Amino acid sequence: MALERYAGPGCLVEYMQGNQAQVAWVLEEASGRLRLYTLTKREEKMALSRVLPWMGPRYDGARDRSEILEILTACQARREAAAKAIDPLELWELSQGEVREESAEWFAGLVGEHPDVDAVAAMGRALLGCKTHFKFHPPKFEVFPAELVERRMVEAAQAEEREKVVVAGQAFFKELWQGWLSGDRKKAQALAARLDPEAGRRLAELLRRLMADAEDAEAATLWAMLRKGLPEHPLQAYILATQWGIVPPHYNYLLDQADYAPGDDWWRPFAAEIEARKAGLASLARDPEPLAFVSVDSPTTRDIDDAFFAEAREDGGIRLVLALADPALDWDFGGPLDAAVAARASSLYLPEGTYHMLPEALGTGLYSLLAGEVRPSLVMEWEFDAAGETVGFSMRKSFVRVAENTTYAAVEAALDAPDVPENLALGYKLAAALRQKRLERGAVIIERPEPDIILSGYPENTTVEMGLCPSYPRSQLMVSEFMILGNTAAAQYAVSHGAAMLFRTQDATLPPEIRGVHDDPPSIQRVVRELPPTLTEPDPRPHATLAATAYAPVTSPLRRYADLVNLAQLEALLRTGAPRWSRGELEARLPELSSRIEAVGRVQRFRPRYWKLLYLQRTCRERTFEGIVVDLGGGGFVSLSLPDMQIYVRATRDTLGDAVYIGQRYALRLGKIDPLTNELRVFGAEEIPARLPEGAEAFFMTAGGTK
Repeated sequence: MALERYAGPGCLVEYMQGNQAQVAWVLEEASGRLRLYTLTKREEKMALSRVLPWMGPRYDGARDRSEILEILTACQARREAAAKAIDPLELWELSQGEVREESAEWFAGLVGEHPDVDAVAAMGRALLGCKTHFKFHPPKFEVFPAELVERRMVEAAQAEEREKVVVAGQAFFKELWQGWLSGDRKKAQALAARLDPEAGRRLAELLRRLMADAEDAEAATLWAMLRKGLPEHPLQAYILATQWGIVPPHYNYLLDQADYAPGDDWWRPFAAEIEARKAGLASLARDPEPLAFVSVDSPTTRDIDDAFFAEAREDGGIRLVLALADPALDWDFGGPLDAAVAARASSLYLPEGTYHMLPEALGTGLYSLLAGEVRPSLVMEWEFDAAGETVGFSMRKSFVRVAENTTYAAVEAALDAPDVPENLALGYKLAAALRQKRLERGAVIIERPEPDIILSGYPENTTVEMGLCPSYPRSQLMVSEFMILGNTAAAQYAVSHGAAMLFRTQDATLPPEIRGVHDDPPSIQRVVRELPPTLTEPDPRPHATLAATAYAPVTSPLRRYADLVNLAQLEALLRTGAPRWSRGELEARLPELSSRIEAVGRVQRFRPRYWKLLYLQRTCRERTFEGIVVDLGGGGFVSLSLPDMQIYVRATRDTLGDAVYIGQRYALRLGKIDPLTNELRVFGAEEIPARLPEGAEAFFMTAGGTK
């Protein structure tokens, strides 16, 4: 059976259909167009250009359709069997590097002498099926070089694996989605058990990647195929992962997005360095200063990074000594542990748990100012005269032993006792004077209730309750003013020595009307709208809100990496007279550090809101919530504050009634609350009558405009 060069009537030809070679009988040829009879018992018209470059044999004489079909069937079977017997990889080994491209007839000649048309057709079929090693450029086959074959083999394996994952995952994801819509989580594990283990691993890995980065370019193609038929949802990967059970209910995907490891296992690769820090500190330790320092924190605080001591001066003034935890004393800046801590940027304090910036062995252990323990410290000392003016300041590296770790509540109670400890009485007196002086310089102070989010049964059977954190105004005032004092002093000391720091700046002139203390929601909203953003810069500029000429955070080195850097600058100045880093070096670090601070700060801002919305979702049918109008806005919407929640909502003017003014109070009916998508709507409102303060400016919104 010889090869034919002309596709005339009675000639067998082959063409590609469905990625497979099919044999057909030529009934008629005219001007490059063929009329064929195929194995499907149908006639088809086809351009000669579609025919594969091996034709024959040719059968003379008339044949009826049954005879033609019998010939085609036998030919197809013969060639399929022959193709299966050919090893195209062996042929590639023989030819690669020797020829760039050759015909199927040439390759058939490598297997046997004088190959007939069936042998050539079988060879063509075998080479067509080996796309990783050959490419068909009619009428010849290109022989791929070894490096290209290796790459295509990898790509082919990946494509095959992807196809398996898609086939397994599409139906699985649809089932999971339907289960989530119906609230049924029981079937997920049974569905997952039917998955191919490798496909299941790939699907779980994909969902985790997408939770961390919804725009992951490498995962986009596979994800697009897997989610066909599912509706759009911004957190679809998170929902599927939760429904599947590969993450627990209420999983904090924000941590994934920030690349922030929760818990206290992340430091284990750095265990040797942690032991080195312990040994280094032990070798540097010396006797502590003989002052009875007291720290004041929440009862749950374990990373204690500041304490104070106050005593009276003979002239009626006050001596204040502030002790700051000093992890910079023996810290290996630039080392592996330092890089990991810098990436964490700050501690996180969330309703479901606290995640520390430093390994707990260091942040809540070795460096924490725990009562009775000798700890390295940066000590700042002030002398104030009877009028509250600073008459002396000094700073030193030292070791301290805190006498007591007390709480805001205990200090508040002690200040009410008839025999107030001198340390606390003087501390509060000084703090009140410091605040008053800042107000006189134009400071802006915002006071608002702090909501308390209480979780029980987390994570599997979580219940959220909301309340207000207890207020301890005097003890909290002491701590906040001493921290502002310390950070301001750190900045001024650096400036006086020509040293760069990571300064917090807000270089603006504030309008007189927003200066002072603000504690009602409308006033707070007005102030927040007017305040410019704060920046982190290597150059000292004023901080308008705090009424500070320069401000460099240094008082929380166990909780914030920027404070640790600033502390190291001061420590180096005291030890050598020169800062550890130049301005240029600090400026070079700022983009990465600022990026990490923003990423981690986003978790701290948004995660508590999730729990607040979950609480509102559970209770919105049972009660109303007080809302106070803070902004009349535009576009038909009014902004209201829910002060007990420290959350804002928008409502249409139609919902609130004919007359709306700043400060008006409403009992709000809330609905359509989705903690995942941050959706919260006001469905109804009832005005809470209140008499306007005399002389207060009110705005009345009517259908006709503003009166």
